[in-house]
Amino acid sequence: MNQLTRPEPFSTSASVDYESLAERLRPIFARIAAGAVERERTRTLPYEPIAWLKSAGFGAVRVPREYGGGGASLPQLVRLLIELAEADSALPQALRGHFAFVEDRLNAAPGAARDVWLQRFVAGDLVGNAWTEVGDVKIGDVITRVSRDADRWVVNGRKFYSTGSIFADWIDVYARRDDGLDVIAAVSTHQPGVVQSDDWDGFGQRTTGSGTSIFENAVVEDENVIDFSTRFKYQTAFYQLVLIAVIAGSGRAVVRDIADEVRRRNRIYSHGNAGAARDDAQVQQVVGEISARVYAAEATAWRAAEAAQRAYDTHFAADPQAEHDANVHAELESAKAQVVVAQLVLAASTDLFNALGASGTSDSKLLDRHWRNVRTAASHNPLIYKQRIIGDWEINRAEPPYVWQIGAVRSAGAAG
Repeated sequence: MNQLTRPEPFSTSASVDYESLAERLRPIFARIAAGAVERERTRTLPYEPIAWLKSAGFGAVRVPREYGGGGASLPQLVRLLIELAEADSALPQALRGHFAFVEDRLNAAPGAARDVWLQRFVAGDLVGNAWTEVGDVKIGDVITRVSRDADRWVVNGRKFYSTGSIFADWIDVYARRDDGLDVIAAVSTHQPGVVQSDDWDGFGQRTTGSGTSIFENAVVEDENVIDFSTRFKYQTAFYQLVLIAVIAGSGRAVVRDIADEVRRRNRIYSHGNAGAARDDAQVQQVVGEISARVYAAEATAWRAAEAAQRAYDTHFAADPQAEHDANVHAELESAKAQVVVAQLVLAASTDLFNALGASGTSDSKLLDRHWRNVRTAASHNPLIYKQRIIGDWEINRAEPPYVWQIGAVRSAGAAG
């Protein structure tokens, strides 16, 4: 295993051919798509599709090629996530925490601790996510604790929205150490101290494994207790990028499904414009507008990913101001993309029914899943706040926040 000794970026750039990455994975994406409707109908968690992706090295596509990974750039990763989301939008969201942890390790200081994680990713290990506290927690408080128990660290706490953790080998846990330091504890799931539940009850993204994680004296090794202040600086932009890819990929699925439905439709309306739905100019117009919206959404996602790539690159440039500016730019680009991509694909996933009759609402088709999934993904980090942040920047050059939390208000007697 090569040991990099300089704080330079890995070879994750456009020099890696996207088609060579994607062509290897597309047969797996097709298998995933074939079972997506049935998993949605039965609320079956995608353990088998996750295993296919692990075996294909999908979790290591951002890992440098010299370590055995795919060497993908961030724009290339986003393109792959969009293709995967077209097959099943639950899958890229379930892997959101994994790719964020990979990104953090790519930004980490060179050394054995970093390289161990890169080897794990290449071996197929996946990392889940557990950041959101459960219970009567105030904004800024962290109830989950990392404490010393004799000669080891243990984690105790309860988290919700643990997206993807039920499929993972490790969980990226946001916690507070006894000395008050906020940390990331990378906790192995292969121990009795970690209990996970599939109790997410949202009307969309039902199979992302976004339920509760409970930690009861879960052991974490010293080297896997990581100071949160060292976390990669464009993390919120990155987390949002994955959701943008989820939404854009859902839009591609809308285009696929509506074109297929119209192509196969035999019934027409007496007041229509042609002898077949596929030849009706107004139906064609609906499908064309949907396709154009999704095209714009996908192009927007790629542009936001380029901003995140610049933030990654400047991290290694020994120019703090340039890095700071790149992080601001990445955050604002992801916020703008979030707003417009959500609006474009929500409209597309509604308007698809304008090209069909009442049969399009048949539960056997589950075409409503696209809107439900997009609406759910778009509800993460509410659009109204992102719009305000963008406006505040444009008017006042107020920098966006990079870390946000949810919890009860601190003022006594205020509504919860």
